[in-house]
Amino acid sequence: MTSQSSPPPHGPSFPLRTVQVLGGGHAGSSAHVRSLAAGLVARGVKVTVCAPVEAERTHDFSGTGAHHVHVPRSGDPVSVAALRALCADADLVHAHGLHASIRSVLALGGWRERIPLVVTRHGRSRAEGPRARLLRGLEHGVLRAATVVLGTTSESVEEARAGGARDARLSAVAQPWPENRSSSGSRPRPKVRADVGAVGRPLLVTVGGTDRHDGCRDVLLDAALAWRDLTPPPLVVLAGPLPEQSRGRVVDDSLPVAFVGDEDLSELLAAADLALLPGPGEDRAGFAQRALRARVPLVAADVGAVRDLVGDAAEVVPRDDAVALARAVVELLDDPARREALREAAARRVATWPTEEETVTRVLSVYDELTRPGPLL
Repeated sequence: MTSQSSPPPHGPSFPLRTVQVLGGGHAGSSAHVRSLAAGLVARGVKVTVCAPVEAERTHDFSGTGAHHVHVPRSGDPVSVAALRALCADADLVHAHGLHASIRSVLALGGWRERIPLVVTRHGRSRAEGPRARLLRGLEHGVLRAATVVLGTTSESVEEARAGGARDARLSAVAQPWPENRSSSGSRPRPKVRADVGAVGRPLLVTVGGTDRHDGCRDVLLDAALAWRDLTPPPLVVLAGPLPEQSRGRVVDDSLPVAFVGDEDLSELLAAADLALLPGPGEDRAGFAQRALRARVPLVAADVGAVRDLVGDAAEVVPRDDAVALARAVVELLDDPARREALREAAARRVATWPTEEETVTRVLSVYDELTRPGPLL
């Protein structure tokens, strides 16, 4: 535990000084923090991003004008003490995700009465057994300690209130869309398809994950068994990491599935016939957002906030139902008119989502409220 020294003597300052705390550098929360940092810096806010150096290399927080400080994901006393020192001069601390929130609560200690703590719930833990019970207990402690909890969906806000949050609000997160590469750096669509082996066959794109519940689930591989017998069989391409167990099953069952590691997802989506989201993912489902922004017909499992996110702009199938997933894909591949209708619906749906500008404005309004000087007694 950290020592409970007296709170810093300063009050709110100008420019406003904020500390953004990230845990393991989850792709969705890291992209949001980079977008948020850029918007805050542009508005004159001083931003320090505390995140593992790996997240800085990927997302370049420093490139927004923010100050990045390497703080390991670990909750050991040394890391907590380092975070505590960085928060000492802050007007407000904003933690993103459960692990970052736990460390922020420990780091602030008794200072939370003077330094507001904002917590954004980017998703829910999918741990099981004793670890799940431990994390639920820790999260309830975080929810009670936070000054304001921001949920990215209505469901997340209700869960926060039920968990003991004093003040829980909806703050949908815009999924930052990467800038297009220059024409000299982008591969033409036929080239992308040829490079992954999807010549003369449909290309289905999804994302993998190291967590067995993320991205490529068993249900996807079960569905691929049905696609294997189509003529020609569609190729499923997974971008990102994938457990060795899943790779082994692809080989053993001769599934039409290919792995491309950290292949550029923007190029893959631009070349895809369909995008697949077969299992649980982060709140607001970043991959679903990217697919709809790219106007790629999406088939998604009915999990979390996906249905609220996509509306009628995707085919939503029951979760953990490989038969329904396989059928939806086959029907879409055989129905070009339906695919075009989904593309048009995607454009309409995207227009209803908050922009990065709107997201920054909403978060900054919370900051202003929490750091506004109170009346003199």
